[in-house]
Amino acid sequence: MRLLIISSLLILLSACSTTRQDPPVPVSASFVQHNDEEQMNNLAIYAMSLYETPYQYGGKSRVNGFDCSGFVQYVFQNSLGVQLPRTSAEMGRLGKPLTAAQLKPGDLVFFNTTRKRNSHVGIFIGENRFVHSPKTGKAIMITSLNDEYWSTHFNGARRIVSNP
Repeated sequence: MRLLIISSLLILLSACSTTRQDPPVPVSASFVQHNDEEQMNNLAIYAMSLYETPYQYGGKSRVNGFDCSGFVQYVFQNSLGVQLPRTSAEMGRLGKPLTAAQLKPGDLVFFNTTRKRNSHVGIFIGENRFVHSPKTGKAIMITSLNDEYWSTHFNGARRIVSNP
């Protein structure tokens, strides 16, 4: 079932993009201008391609696994050349705040999972779903924002890359 969901999302997102390839824009600023919807769809597809990579506390590599912020940092660096801070709390201070209704693929979604604001982060992929590295014993997965646990722990979203 999960493979069917991932395949469907990949097809949907790739159908939205064209074959034009822009080089990544390397930056270390908190807000990147002039990235289009295609680039953000490609970022979401790249994030989903890491599906089932194991969780590793402090992890930031495909080989050894990822924690939530290491995963997000890795995806932005390897898909757009954008260097994000290492922790979800630091990421939560970047970019433009969004409401749930404003979410687009590539936006960051934040959760309070340890009684601390922005203690968990994932990447929104569309259709009210996000991809994230949840916890020890789990792997990168796609989850619905409507899931009872995640909806009650949701505490905001940010757009790191602006769409013109």
